[in-house]
Amino acid sequence: MNIEVLTLFPGMLEGFFENSIMKRAVENGIISYSLIDWRPYAEDPHHKCDDVPYGGGAGMVLKPEPLGKALEALNARSKRVIYMSPSGRQFTQSYAQELSREENLVIICGHYEGLDQRIIDLWVDDEISIGDYVISSGEVACLAIVDAVYRLVPGVLAPESLSEESFTGPFLEYPQYTRPQTYCEKTVPDVLLSGHHANIEQWRMQKRLEKTLSNRPELYDLSFLDDRARRLLKKNY
Repeated sequence: MNIEVLTLFPGMLEGFFENSIMKRAVENGIISYSLIDWRPYAEDPHHKCDDVPYGGGAGMVLKPEPLGKALEALNARSKRVIYMSPSGRQFTQSYAQELSREENLVIICGHYEGLDQRIIDLWVDDEISIGDYVISSGEVACLAIVDAVYRLVPGVLAPESLSEESFTGPFLEYPQYTRPQTYCEKTVPDVLLSGHHANIEQWRMQKRLEKTLSNRPELYDLSFLDDRARRLLKKNY
């Protein structure tokens, strides 16, 4: 997958691509990326990329000409173009899975009052919201999208690392424990120390059910339950 990010502040993004799992994915040739500052595409002497909104109002709007030229330079019409916006479509795990199948993603990081609508109309395929709140930096939203998507690209993570994660199925993930066995007088559940794989699997399923009912009951979908999970649900709830 090739990821091209259009941003006025590339320094805000560099560290993410140069560390941890993303760094390994880049080194292994699974992910490639470019951080493109579109300010040089502004032709006025001060490379101005924003202006006051027509019709009045607070804040500034990002001008269409510099960004449009940057998109043309990327041949963006042949790629999937994403723009983060509080008024966009809600981002979900299934949406991340859909985007992970793309060969090329172009992501526009907005600022201020956002983009001139004509850029959205002419260039943007997906206007995406990462949640029902407003943040000042499109770069922060961009990283949320990239992090959710690239880890799903084959070869980045082992398949077993993804199979039981929250939102992969209808339930949230079960609690995890590691050494030491006792911490602040709290101990690891005995079942996880037992070596009895069937009991461990049952405990994990029970904890997934409990956590989903407690934290995100709207995700609960009985149609996904197999016979074992149905028996466990009937026994405990």
